[in-house]
Amino acid sequence: MNHTLASFMSQTSTPDLAQIESELKGKTLLVYWYFLKSPTSAVGVREIQRSLGFSSPSVAAHHLEKLLSLGLIEKTKTGEYFLVQQVKVGMLRFFTRIGRFMVPRYLFYSVWLTTMLVFYIIFYGRTWDAYDLAALIFGISSSLILWYETFRLWKERPF
Repeated sequence: MNHTLASFMSQTSTPDLAQIESELKGKTLLVYWYFLKSPTSAVGVREIQRSLGFSSPSVAAHHLEKLLSLGLIEKTKTGEYFLVQQVKVGMLRFFTRIGRFMVPRYLFYSVWLTTMLVFYIIFYGRTWDAYDLAALIFGISSSLILWYETFRLWKERPF
């Protein structure tokens, strides 16, 4: 399925992505995010409604139909929907999947830079000369900026 998905994604043109980006907002984005969390599962209207706390199944059905018209999901004969296309538009550009979790991309950079800083402090940070201080200032400030951006994105995720 991954090969099929990759070939389907490569067929998406730029104007299609622009339309998807303009439509993929609010509750429609919440429904799409739900599919991204479990891309191999087929779900029904009521499951979406209950999981996302929508007031009625018709609200969930409206947003599912919107995603269906954008070509991001498909509907089975039994009325269940499943993900067919993953796009990185809008806020989704800043997230990546780890298993069932969608995490900010900056998380990897934050962890990597913080780990490098800790190793530097443990193994090399004993001289306190100008080079050592410059490396510490750069490392600490860069690490803080990346962690700030990571948490900011995490707080702004759709749910």
